Amino acid sequence: MSNEAAGLLKHFLEQRQVAGQTHVVLKPGMLDRLKQRGKPSRPAQPDVPMVSLPMQSRAAMPQPAPKPTAQPAPSTSPKSSAAVASLSSTDKVALIEVTGQTKAEKLAALAAHAGASSTIQALGTLRPILVSASGSPDADILFIGEAPGMEEEEAGQPFMGPAGQKLTGIITAMGLKREAVYLTHFCKQRPAIKGEQGIANRAATDQEMRAFLPYILTEISIVAPKVVIVLGPAVAGALSLGESMIRLRGKFHQVQGIQTIVTFHPNYILREEKLAGGGLKAKRELWEDMLKVMQTVGLPISEKQSNYFKK
Repeated sequence: MSNEAAGLLKHFLEQRQVAGQTHVVLKPGMLDRLKQRGKPSRPAQPDVPMVSLPMQSRAAMPQPAPKPTAQPAPSTSPKSSAAVASLSSTDKVALIEVTGQTKAEKLAALAAHAGASSTIQALGTLRPILVSASGSPDADILFIGEAPGMEEEEAGQPFMGPAGQKLTGIITAMGLKREAVYLTHFCKQRPAIKGEQGIANRAATDQEMRAFLPYILTEISIVAPKVVIVLGPAVAGALSLGESMIRLRGKFHQVQGIQTIVTFHPNYILREEKLAGGGLKAKRELWEDMLKVMQTVGLPISEKQSNYFKK
């Protein structure tokens, strides 16, 4: 493909994404028609939401040759591996200014800000109780889950149900205590279900996650850990890292300039344990991620820890 055709394709995809489309199928002859029309004028840019959903990659979509500019190369994550990158990223989200002398004071001010946010309240889809983080504000390791459930809402702390017990076991296996790490949720209020909710939980919507994006990024900046551990694809997607665990796992990414690793949510491990094989593969892969984290923050790794879940 010529550079001219590649540029036209890129511009066409940008226009479709601004219009809100997340999938585009190129019909035969589309590139020729685009080339004949010439380069279309760029429309005025509307307000871009904090997190946008980039167009999904298609195996048959031709990839334009990169232009020799100073712009960063497109991400290789599955949500941005098409010919055009996301129109927004976490780098463009303004952090929230909070007052306080210590990290604990700043985090308390941030929680109060979230609790009083008219933007969050206007959603009308979240239960009113804000579930604060727990652990050490000076922690080297920060864990992020998706949203609180019934147990977390009742306790007012993250990771309190069966998944929390599983996470506590993982932290203990790393040679740490829960109090030594920092635990938080991306969406800090339990997503509501119409009618009698009871023990039922649901996943947070994209809109609910977007509302809390400035808060989680500010929280990460205040704690400033050595490593952020993202639990599950929903949080990874909300942080513009992508949503394919196959592609994201096993390597470090960057969030707020901090080393970030994406691994399985403890709920996934609990489900895998009920299947044939007892979830050995998933547990081994998660533990490999934890070993990378331990090495990065300088925790000692014993021979026993190195051999967990190995056959």
